[in-house]
Parts: sequence; C-alpha cells; structure tokens
Amino acid sequence: MIQIRTAAASDGEQIYQLHLRAFGGRKEESELVERIRVSDGYVPELSLVAVEEETGEVVGHALISKAAVYDLDQPTEVLVLAPIGVDPAYQRQGIGGHLIREGLSRAEALGFKLVLLIGHPSYYPRFGFEPAGLHGLVLMQFVVPDEVFMVRELAPGELVRMRDERKGTVGELKYPQTFFA
Repeated sequence: MIQIRTAAASDGEQIYQLHLRAFGGRKEESELVERIRVSDGYVPELSLVAVEEETGEVVGHALISKAAVYDLDQPTEVLVLAPIGVDPAYQRQGIGGHLIREGLSRAEALGFKLVLLIGHPSYYPRFGFEPAGLHGLVLMQFVVPDEVFMVRELAPGELVRMRDERKGTVGELKYPQTFFA
C-alpha cells in the first residue's frame, strides 16, 4: 500500500537516492531538489512523497515550487512542477499521477492560480495541462519544443485575466536561479 504525504526533513536522503534511481543515476534532479528546499521558492506543503507503508521506503517524490511570469518586468507569482520521480520498481502503477493530483489539489487550496511545467505532451494533459504558448506564455530560459511547455489553471479564468490585464500577452515564465546550478 502506498501513502502520499508531505515530505519531512528526515526524508531528504531517501528523496535524493530516489531521484538518482528514477533518473538513471543522473544527479541533476537530486541536486535540484536540494537547492529548492533551501530557497525562497520552497513551499513545504508542495513537496510530496509516496511511501511504501510496510517498509517506510520513499518510492516517489513530486516537488512544486514558486516561479514567476514576467511582463515588462511586472512579476506574477506562479508555481512550477519539477522534478517528479518514481522508483523504477514502482513505475506504471499510478504513483506519479497520485502525486501530481495531490500536489495540484494542495496548490489550489493554498490559493495559487497557475502551475507550469516542461514535460511529456502525452502524459500531462490528463491532469489538465495544456500547451502554454496557446495562452500567450513563453519560455526563453530553456530551448524546448512548444508542446512540452505546459500550463494548468488552478483558478478558472486566470489566464484570460492576465492576458486582458497585460493587453494581449500573458508573459514569460522565468524559473528562479535555483534551477540553474
């Protein structure tokens, strides 16, 4: 049985090792989690772990943190989902989906209005994500295909409101410096 809960400080090493396994031994995602955890953009309630109840092992982790959308140097606080990882032995069991749904629900309850991500275009739409470019959002810090840069409204009408307020464009997502080692 898998339980989804808020990550505790004591989960740090298990989360680090989990992302190493989930991303084939690459350290980038594990180190990104560590940098976000000590940054101003960290929202403790939005760092979620999936725990195997019998063993207490962390088998999944999703992190949603703060970023900003800028239009003419005017920032609007938003959230970004990254990274998310599931232990290879537990993949394809819906754990990632449970983490995402719980994270989005918590973000909405906390009053956040938009979540953005860079991710697989056939996976994230099932959680309500759409190509961000269709809504007037751009991403210039990373060169990625348009279809992998996605947005999900947590507050219906937020993208239209931002577009109207900014007279036609929503703006540029800027990941915090924390995302760049």
